[in-house]
This record gives sequence, structure tokens and C-alpha cells, in this order.
Amino acid sequence: LKRGRHPTTTHDYKRHGVTTLFAALNMLTGQVLSMTDQLHRHQERLRFLKTIDRKTPKNKSLHLIVDNYATHKHPEVRAWLAQQPRFQMHFTPASASWLNMVERFFRDITDNGIRRGAFSSVAELEAAINNYIAAHNAKPKPFIRTAKAADILAKVTRARAALNKITSK
Repeated sequence: LKRGRHPTTTHDYKRHGVTTLFAALNMLTGQVLSMTDQLHRHQERLRFLKTIDRKTPKNKSLHLIVDNYATHKHPEVRAWLAQQPRFQMHFTPASASWLNMVERFFRDITDNGIRRGAFSSVAELEAAINNYIAAHNAKPKPFIRTAKAADILAKVTRARAALNKITSK
């Protein structure tokens, strides 16, 4: 790979399927709850929310920062969430994925766990993902923002403007 050149796939690259990684990051501890599935419908989203509910202490309030993907807003998901007062959903605008710290974890797993891998099946890919997460959870570290306050506030201002533009339509 040449320095400064974006990596590309080889001429004989073959895609063997896809998987979806559902992940919940505890920002205070760095622990990650995860689930992989070959589908990304509201049923899988609901199953993952129920996993979060089962695996977290019942006395804890849970704030989930999510993107605007349709499965987060499906009527069945909304109905279940309405019955779960400890779940608070916070939706990021499309232009502000940086607000969702799990995106940073996705970057890390991509860069350090799977990007240069050669997987001959979805099961092999999922095993690599699960192994990376297990190793991460063995020595978790809190996710801490390192940007300067002024930079964060400028991004928040831009994100708020983008969100207002979307919600005012």
C-alpha cells in the first residue's frame, strides 16, 4: 500500500455476504454490548434493545444515542420503548454522527479488527468481530472526548442548525 493512497480492493475481490453489528457502548466503562445479524430490520433492533434491557441493571436509566435509521422509529419499536421508561432515545442529525461515540468504536473495529481481513464467509467475519469485542471488553477503557471545547461547541451549533432545518420541514 503506497503512502497517501487510499486502499482499494483487488481485481479478484469477492463479497461473501453482509452482517449488521448492533452495539451499545457504555461511555463510562468502555464496555460494549453487541449482537450481529444478517438482517437489519425493526425485529432485530427490538431484539437488541431487549438484550440491552436484560444485560443492564434494572435501576439504571439508559440514554441511547442513535442515528435516524428507520428501524429506530418503527411503530413496534416505539411501542416497546413507550413501555420502558428507563430508555431515553436521543436522535442525532444525519450530519452529526460524531455525537454518537459508538461510531468511534465502529471506526476502531474497522481499522483494527476487520479492514484488511480476508473472510471467506459471513460466519468468519462475525467471529472476527466477536473476538475483537471480547478482547476490547477484557480491558475496556472509557471513551473520552479529546477535542477542544470551542471545536465541540462549533460542531454542536452546526448540528443544531442542521437538525432545526430537518425538523422545521
